[in-house]
Amino acid sequence: AYALEIQKAKRVLLVKHGDRVERRYQIATGKGGLGDKRIRGDNKTPLGTYRITDFNEGSSFALFMRLNYPNLKDGFFGLKNKLITRSDFERIADAVHQDQRPPQNTPLGGAIGIHGLGEETAERLKVQRILDWTQGCIALSNRDIHELRNYVRVGTKVVIRE
Repeated sequence: AYALEIQKAKRVLLVKHGDRVERRYQIATGKGGLGDKRIRGDNKTPLGTYRITDFNEGSSFALFMRLNYPNLKDGFFGLKNKLITRSDFERIADAVHQDQRPPQNTPLGGAIGIHGLGEETAERLKVQRILDWTQGCIALSNRDIHELRNYVRVGTKVVIRE
């Protein structure tokens, strides 16, 4: 079984088998910069441990691998800081415990995943190489996202670090 490790500051995604790095991909992350995602619209990529919940092969981003954001850590922070209600937190916790997609409609946001570029132009590829441009997702080139698909399945662990 493979696991993914994302290092935001280094702009790299590692495919790991145990401690061994099998593949390394250059990535772009959220244009909101470093730090943890806290609320919808902050354009930050969350930090923590997530799982892949499903794949959208027909995504406008070539391929979209959805993460189980928000998780319990995100929900706890949101509740503690009065960003979400107790009911929102309970819905997140229930989804986590039932191994289902957490609610995507809370103030914490949703639809966080790993995806390609969609229509690849020379300009998009250049932006991908030098800028963090997403609204909180992790982006790879289309070639790389399709290759990455060979290493992941529903349930694959994804660790996102600063």
